[in-house]
Amino acid sequence: MSAGSQEIAVVGSPEFTTGFRLAGVRKFANVPDDEKTEELDDAVAETMADEEVGIVVMHDDDLEHLSREVREDVENSVEPVVVTLGGGAGSGNLREQIKRAIGIDLMEDED
Repeated sequence: MSAGSQEIAVVGSPEFTTGFRLAGVRKFANVPDDEKTEELDDAVAETMADEEVGIVVMHDDDLEHLSREVREDVENSVEPVVVTLGGGAGSGNLREQIKRAIGIDLMEDED
């Protein structure tokens, strides 16, 4: 599969994934905060196994909910690339991290 056709996926709480979905991200896994300990491992593993996914975006705090095995997979993954965003990320910081990860500015202002 060519890199140009790979998609971005986002995994996390519905509050975290909503902004990405509004920006056009079609692949996502919603895992409510109170279910992360039980369900986050499976959601992350399933998303990473999807051959259409080139970048997985997660909240930095969610790494704490992963088992050691899945966390190691996330930290060592080359394809897909896993990008974690910290809790203190303002929109400018988030914008720069996404731009650096995928090479384009998804939130470019239209004049």
